[in-house]
Amino acid sequence: MQERREKDSADYLAKKSFFAKIITIYGRNAVLEVLEDESIQIHKLHLADSNKPVAQLDKMVSLANTRNIEIAYHDKKALSRISKNAKQDQGVALDIVLEHSISEDEFLKLNSSYKVIALDGIHNPQNLGMIIRSCAAGDVDAIILPTKNSAQISPLVIKASVGTLFRLPIIKTNSLVKTLEKFKNADAQLYTLSSHAKQSYKKASYSDRTLFILGNESEGVSKEVEKLSNASIAIPMKRGVESLNVAVTASLLAFL
Repeated sequence: MQERREKDSADYLAKKSFFAKIITIYGRNAVLEVLEDESIQIHKLHLADSNKPVAQLDKMVSLANTRNIEIAYHDKKALSRISKNAKQDQGVALDIVLEHSISEDEFLKLNSSYKVIALDGIHNPQNLGMIIRSCAAGDVDAIILPTKNSAQISPLVIKASVGTLFRLPIIKTNSLVKTLEKFKNADAQLYTLSSHAKQSYKKASYSDRTLFILGNESEGVSKEVEKLSNASIAIPMKRGVESLNVAVTASLLAFL
């Protein structure tokens, strides 16, 4: 009986961990494009049973069958609950597996040294995708992505990241402040970027547990997050240029 309980508990935790890695996209063009990319792991294709037969949907079903992907049919209301966007889902949704998605606790347990980039209010999907691409190409161990007040993984983000989204650990958080506090309590040094900072990002002395926080495209880092930082650093600029696009800033930090 004890062994059975332990097995059930292990199975539950494994399923919970797996479904935490699932993201759902919607829209016929986006879903078809991802289905055609065999490098992306897919969990399930969702279709509205009220969809009228068209070649695009037939191709989705054919691809799903070829790739041995489960297909589920729903009424329109049920599908809208899955897509979370009834006005734009066009009767289709797709569950994608982010294999490298990881919780903050798992990440801290597995990594004794790291360079992480946290995003505070990045709203532009293309910026998010380009940030992910630069971080995947550079020396960054993970990205912290809030689930609120931030762009989320979408077809635009996938396209802008050129598929690198599926190669980099993503730490999704319901509270950026609490996650940053947890990293700080684990002896990480937190740095914010500011054009008013006196210290150049190239001259700062970083610890082996470093976390850079990139703020909103127009307003920068929130005051609540700024209070947590250990120091503020600047990217020196010439010819009166005040700031860089946040994705460009991420690139510089990724290759620092």
